[in-house]
Amino acid sequence: MDPKCRNPRAVREMFEQIAPRYDFLNHLLSLGVDCRWRRAAARAALAKGPRRVLDVATGTGDLAIFLKRLRPEAEVVGLDFAPEMLKRAEQKARRVGVPIALVEGDALAMPFEDGSFDALTVAFGFRNFADYERGLREFYRVLAPGGRAVILEFPPPPERGFGRLVRFYYHRVLPRLGGWISGSPEAYRYLPETVERFPKPERMREMLAAAGFSPQVRLLTGGLAGLFIGDKRG
Repeated sequence: MDPKCRNPRAVREMFEQIAPRYDFLNHLLSLGVDCRWRRAAARAALAKGPRRVLDVATGTGDLAIFLKRLRPEAEVVGLDFAPEMLKRAEQKARRVGVPIALVEGDALAMPFEDGSFDALTVAFGFRNFADYERGLREFYRVLAPGGRAVILEFPPPPERGFGRLVRFYYHRVLPRLGGWISGSPEAYRYLPETVERFPKPERMREMLAAAGFSPQVRLLTGGLAGLFIGDKRG
């Protein structure tokens, strides 16, 4: 395993580098399915009618903007550790006329008081955390009693059948295509490495429970993506 997969500074620098082509590549390399997955995550996060919502690892702000559009009366805050990503999120939010607050910060030590939010989301950023358990504890801390965390992620593909095709795409196609368009082949070799080391769905359920959440797991598109939902016991 490349040690940079656990190095927050290296990960931040990598995302700063690919920020200009990040949105385009997300949509292209997922054939547009990522938009449907984000809608599912947003609806799950908003199911309880939250007043304050935090989008962790917000990147260029797609999910934060969608959350605000679905629930305009809520305050939506996006957090990310990459200034270039936040700059693009701010530009996008201004362009589409959707007011969201954006904060630079570390997801493992968030600059918010305990119980600050009613709901929390993270889309395709959790697997980049250097410490999953610490991340979940931090999610639990900033959520109010009864609050909900929704993690949208890529679980490891199955070993057989459809999973073999997915692995071929991840390891052979995606690094070449993504690297060619973004100019950073390393970033798109990094993605399949993080997917492979990501906990399997049942392990994610156990980790959510250990952090104090009541867990749910919903697999999407044949298990290609998953929603990992934790309700803070109130």
